[in-house]
Amino acid sequence: MLDDLKYIHEKDGQDALGIAKKQWEQLAYGFDIGDWQINHVTNVVFAGMGGSALAALLAQSWPGFEIPFEISRDYSIPSYVSDTTLFIASSYSGNTEETIEAIGLAQAKGAQIAVITAGGQLQTIAQDNNLPLALLPSGIQPRFATLYSFKALITILEHANLLDKTEASKELARAGEFLHNVIAKWRPDVRTDQNLAKQLALELSGSTPVVYAGPKLFPTAYKWKISFNENAKNVAWCNQFPEFNHNEFLGWSSHPIDKPYKIIQLVSHLEHERVQKRFEVSNKLLSGRWPHPLTVEIQGSDIFEQLLYAVALGDFVSLYLALLNGLNPTPVDLIEKFKTDLNN
Repeated sequence: MLDDLKYIHEKDGQDALGIAKKQWEQLAYGFDIGDWQINHVTNVVFAGMGGSALAALLAQSWPGFEIPFEISRDYSIPSYVSDTTLFIASSYSGNTEETIEAIGLAQAKGAQIAVITAGGQLQTIAQDNNLPLALLPSGIQPRFATLYSFKALITILEHANLLDKTEASKELARAGEFLHNVIAKWRPDVRTDQNLAKQLALELSGSTPVVYAGPKLFPTAYKWKISFNENAKNVAWCNQFPEFNHNEFLGWSSHPIDKPYKIIQLVSHLEHERVQKRFEVSNKLLSGRWPHPLTVEIQGSDIFEQLLYAVALGDFVSLYLALLNGLNPTPVDLIEKFKTDLNN
């Protein structure tokens, strides 16, 4: 089925795989946020939900970033937000109600504010208040714009003098080339016997995926979870080591292995050596107690490359899983209905 390009084309009506195939280009997109006079910044607070929050999780790993950086996925904001806070409000639609409320609270606290959006109320707020605005390309599902949001965030941090612009440009160009090369291995025209993404999707078909990673790669485990949810319409869970060994580890000890779960472990040689050993020991002690884990060795010469590799691989796996589920991966009708009903 996954090598039947006609079937793929028919099911993937909005060409989600085509968007995933070109996502490396998002790292080269240029944002013009205009002139911006910013004062001394002591901390960064990023307000965003879903894929927007994932972009911030990726940015937290950026080499050389040194000041506190908190992600707020809530209606409220941290109590310490002040005039030395760089507050970044991000929502692809521009109408995410949690983010709209949060930016109002940040304004009341006198924070220095920047906005990332493709339109909606956030764009209006930014323009009415003359706030720096990184305007995202419109017309795609928010979950397919994660790297646009990431590039916008990096651009804002550069303008705030929190990152070196020259070094950031070099890093993004290098990472974009790396991502382009690895994505080529997962495209629909690459047969299953040579395509890791298709192989993993077949392994996961009919199951509930549970994704584990160490602290460095945990943002990507979260990305896999939400991609399974939104693309494949599949329930999925995620957690991270070493926290896993302090509680969830025991949950598997008496759990029947014939339950419909599949374990995925995203592993990196860049994780702390004790984290790596925890995977090894956990697998030994839980052998026969939980489903045999699918171990995915995440490629890349540094943590940023590995994060991009894992994010993109998760996109392809979840899109192929959607096709195996007989679904068009793009629509999220139930979420849209929820938003409508919530506002009635």
